[in-house]
Amino acid sequence: MPADPDLVAHLVGTTGLTAAEAVRVVEDVVAFHAEPVEELVRRRHAELKTYGAKNPEIFPKISAELADRVVGAPRLTERQLRRIVYG
Repeated sequence: MPADPDLVAHLVGTTGLTAAEAVRVVEDVVAFHAEPVEELVRRRHAELKTYGAKNPEIFPKISAELADRVVGAPRLTERQLRRIVYG
């Protein structure tokens, strides 16, 4: 999906970025928020495990993070989160 030209123009006018840099920023942000829920859950679970967190801490944290995303993810139960991670 190409970057919205109006948003690119706004970023260029307010940040000092070049048009090419603004396009890249917009595309990066859109890609970040386009990550499928299943991939996000698996990625965050692995990241939190890396830092020593345990599942009883991890799943509520992921659930809260999903609720706060700009592009809303569906509300998932802890069981649904576990099924995404462990199958």
